[in-house]
Amino acid sequence: MFGKIKFAAFFIAGTAGVVWLVNLPYPMIRRPVAQVAPILLLPSFISMDHHYRGAIDSLEQADQLVSRATSSADIELGGEKVKAAKKHLENLPVWFLGYYPQRYCTLFSCSWQFTLDEFEQARERVARLDAVVFQDKNALVPLNEAKNALETAKQQYAQAENTKDRENAIANWQAAIDQLEQISQQTLAGKTAQTQLIAYKRDFENARVSSYITAAQEFDLEAQKVQPTNSQVAAELWQQAIYRLEKVPNENPQYVDAQKLIASYQVKQKTVIDPRSSTLIAAAKQYALAAAQASQNPPHTVQKWEQIADLWEKAIQELNNIQVQEPSYVEAKKLMAQYQTNLGTIKNRRQAEGEAKEILDEANKEIQGLIASPPTDKNQTKAAIIRVMNQLSSVKTGTTSYNEAQRLLKLADNQIKKL
Repeated sequence: MFGKIKFAAFFIAGTAGVVWLVNLPYPMIRRPVAQVAPILLLPSFISMDHHYRGAIDSLEQADQLVSRATSSADIELGGEKVKAAKKHLENLPVWFLGYYPQRYCTLFSCSWQFTLDEFEQARERVARLDAVVFQDKNALVPLNEAKNALETAKQQYAQAENTKDRENAIANWQAAIDQLEQISQQTLAGKTAQTQLIAYKRDFENARVSSYITAAQEFDLEAQKVQPTNSQVAAELWQQAIYRLEKVPNENPQYVDAQKLIASYQVKQKTVIDPRSSTLIAAAKQYALAAAQASQNPPHTVQKWEQIADLWEKAIQELNNIQVQEPSYVEAKKLMAQYQTNLGTIKNRRQAEGEAKEILDEANKEIQGLIASPPTDKNQTKAAIIRVMNQLSSVKTGTTSYNEAQRLLKLADNQIKKL
């Protein structure tokens, strides 16, 4: 009895050893066995089926998580799935590529067959996703650093008690925004940064402009204090105030206020340096400011453009009164060149407005004529309408007649379709 048990134990151990041996990951062993006794490779088939399915599933999950990531958690999980897919692929033997165990698959309903090209594509896909995960993780570092630096700069700006501290905070704020812009937009961090940059830039621009205006006002107060005893220092302080206000961009809502302050500080500055020419320049700038304000929200009528042109001409006339020997002569000429350019633009707008009005009036006359005595022939009617449409099409945008011309064009087009 003991002998039979011993024989059975040796038989089972021997059989297990043989199965283990033939399932070793060596083609020289597995390939002959697969041809003669494939049933002995059942453990290998089960393992290959498991790793094949695991590789495909992990790859698909990793691709979805990485390519459509919405947070760092998606990137982390995607990285884990990439590692799992890579591990499954490494466990697929090379000789397995293109091999299909028919008996095993008949029993267990497997539906896989990896070709060499598919295997290489899977490996390339794993490598690509691995690189994307690596880049995304690396990009999160500068993103977090830039956001922390930006928040620190905002706190510094809020706590700043003087111009120097505010300007240092603004410089740090700008540096943080520059760092965010340098993050690659191909990464999740870059895409996140781009969506947040709009708000960051808006807040930064508001803070920057407010800083310029506040600094200018502080320089003005200091200049007024020292003016009685040191006019030269006062003039330099007002120049510093003007220099900061000139940085306010045209499209900013506070631009007009900044220009008013500039005009005021320039008057104060010139009063202590060059009283006569400073008065003339101040008067010219008042005309220019009035012209600029009147030009807002176009289009305007011909009469309005003429009024605006008249204001620019008065500003130029004031500047013409400054003599060559006066200290402000060069500044006056610079302003004059700018004002003459603006005057030319206004004249062009006035001409375009007048031409558009004439075209619209002529078109209306022809339309009234067609309504009063329409041609009996349809072709003649159609030709007349087309002639009116051609006239209306020449009305330029940016004129008061443009919208009415477009409305009449639509009506004319509808009338032609009815014909």
